[in-house]
Amino acid sequence: MDGCILKKRQAPFWLRAIQVFLVLASIPLRYLWRELTAPHPPDRDEKLKWWGEILANTLERLGAAFVKLGQIASTRPDLLPLPIIKALERLQDRVAPLPFERIKPLLQAAWGARYDEIGVEPVPIASASVAQVHKGKLPSGGGIAIKVQRPEARFQIERDLELMRWMARLLDLVPTLKWMSIPGAVAGFGQALLGQLDFRKEAQNLRLFAKNFRKERGIRFPKVFDDLSSETVLVMEYIEGVKATSVEGLWAGLCPSESAKKRALLAERGCRAVAKMIFEDAFVHADLHPGNILLCEGETMAFLDCGMVAEIPPEMLRPWTDVFLAMAQGDGPWAAELFYVHAPLAEVEDYERYEREISEKIGLLYRARLGDVEISQVIGGLMDVLRRHRVQIDPVFTNVNVALLVAEGLGKQLDPEIDLLRVVAPYLLAARLAAPPGRKPRRASLRKGGLVG
Repeated sequence: MDGCILKKRQAPFWLRAIQVFLVLASIPLRYLWRELTAPHPPDRDEKLKWWGEILANTLERLGAAFVKLGQIASTRPDLLPLPIIKALERLQDRVAPLPFERIKPLLQAAWGARYDEIGVEPVPIASASVAQVHKGKLPSGGGIAIKVQRPEARFQIERDLELMRWMARLLDLVPTLKWMSIPGAVAGFGQALLGQLDFRKEAQNLRLFAKNFRKERGIRFPKVFDDLSSETVLVMEYIEGVKATSVEGLWAGLCPSESAKKRALLAERGCRAVAKMIFEDAFVHADLHPGNILLCEGETMAFLDCGMVAEIPPEMLRPWTDVFLAMAQGDGPWAAELFYVHAPLAEVEDYERYEREISEKIGLLYRARLGDVEISQVIGGLMDVLRRHRVQIDPVFTNVNVALLVAEGLGKQLDPEIDLLRVVAPYLLAARLAAPPGRKPRRASLRKGGLVG
């Protein structure tokens, strides 16, 4: 009997493996066709953009786990060139929702007799490959958002993660790819993704964020209704607001000066919230993008979808803050040294050139206002230098960078005059003073006449 069950589970795995192989094998052919039919010879950036667009389309075809992989890859400029990153940023779980007839039994099983007391709108307000969200109403009349996991999500993701681990082991055999530690990256991704399947963890994250920000004005996280939530159903308060992707419509009816004042206040609150997550709490929203931020009445900002978080280990806080302090001070050689000595893996062949290129990128950022420089371009260029010189950085660092880049993008839309360094500096300096001694460097410094720290 057990053998029959095992064969039933093995069959879809191998069929899926063949399907994935065929889809991935089509990538170079699709790129070649695009190059042959191009009206003019593409430059390097355009070629990379094509690769990114083809890759994004391929991951969408392969389903939930691969889309999630692409979303996380789009936050890793230390591993991928910027044109590919930009192409992957468009990845979204754009899937058709399940009929309510399939969702209703899940809610009835989770809530029991209480199901009849709660109003649930059958048409979802959001639909993804792992879950979909329905709006509802409590008996008291309060609005709620109900996140329901698709019944087949866990099996599909576990199956595809096993395929990814198998492919990662193969890629790790290629000498030029070994420095990227692909099996380790896939293992970390798998752990994060499987964690997202347990909505109790997201509920715990929401409670911790709410606790961390309980004294902060203008920052909200949805309240969790624990008595209605479970591993596969998460019930939160429904928050009214405008997605941060639509900031142009905010306060359109007000006079320009009043609107500008409200926008500036909201921009500063958002930047301060991200700085607090990073430098004060060491607990960062790791899926931060404009779609997960709501702009609400009273110049209030709400953060949604907190299933993925990045926690900065205490032993990394000192080198972490040192890196940002070096960047804020425009000290390129110090930043290059810190990246190098703390890197999990570093294979720099020309240290002087590496240091010079890091210094050039950081020089663009030094004392720049958000309206004067594209920080995302600078950070992307910095990661490109690290990648080319084979200096690997901790994935947590990229999660923090992404949070800062989101703060930059939103801040620039709301208030182009905001100075990100001015907002972040108090949090950075306080963290630097409070940080423990930190982990010892992994290798000796190659900086001329320099000592770490």
